Amino acid sequence: MTITRISSGSPFEEQIGYSRAVVAGGFVHVAGTVGQGETVQEQCRAALATIQSALEKAGASLSDAVRVTYYLPDRAEFEPCWPILRETFGANPPAATMVECALIDPKYRIEIEVTTLAP
Repeated sequence: MTITRISSGSPFEEQIGYSRAVVAGGFVHVAGTVGQGETVQEQCRAALATIQSALEKAGASLSDAVRVTYYLPDRAEFEPCWPILRETFGANPPAATMVECALIDPKYRIEIEVTTLAP
């Protein structure tokens, strides 16, 4: 089996020792991704943009998503993201889970992990 590792160039990838995405076994697995911004909506959009960029490097897109997991420190902040997520996934919604938990830094309000079909 061929494995392709994709980097976004984030310093965390080298510091922590992970890839932004890995193409293996017919899937593209994108690591949990946070985004910059003041609001949960800004962070959600930024995280999705980083994910989309990694998927493009793998030859995939968010329309190929089969699974998504959302991690939020405050579950009440998930609902404001729903319109963004509906817009992003449109007619191709993946299976999804939302987990309330602490993130690596308190400034982050959402982390998103995606699995898509590989091209």
